[in-house]
Amino acid sequence: QVQLVESGGGLVQAGGSLRLSCTASGRIFSWYGMGWFRQAPGKEREFVASIKWSGDSTLYDDAVKGRFTISRDNAKNTVYLQMNSLKPEDAAIYYCAVTRVVGTTTSPADFRSWGQGTQVTVSS
Repeated sequence: QVQLVESGGGLVQAGGSLRLSCTASGRIFSWYGMGWFRQAPGKEREFVASIKWSGDSTLYDDAVKGRFTISRDNAKNTVYLQMNSLKPEDAAIYYCAVTRVVGTTTSPADFRSWGQGTQVTVSS
């Protein structure tokens, strides 16, 4: 089992930045990697970015490519999502989760142990 706790959300003006953190506890290294997803009101949960836990392979949704950066600190069991040039359409609850799927999956169905989420609000 692995437990995930997200933090770092908040209110920011359009064009601003936030850094989200996802801290894991438990059997972390039995999982292949970790991903960030987001869900806005009335919309489905959508993939944002993912990273291989034991390497530096990353994947981004086209909507955030070039603005968001996912990284990890193995010593702290933490994955970060640096979000720059935020837009109002980035507003959502952001969740992290782990996956055992090797490859480039972006489907929420392939991820487990979802955290409680952290709210990101972007004012225009």
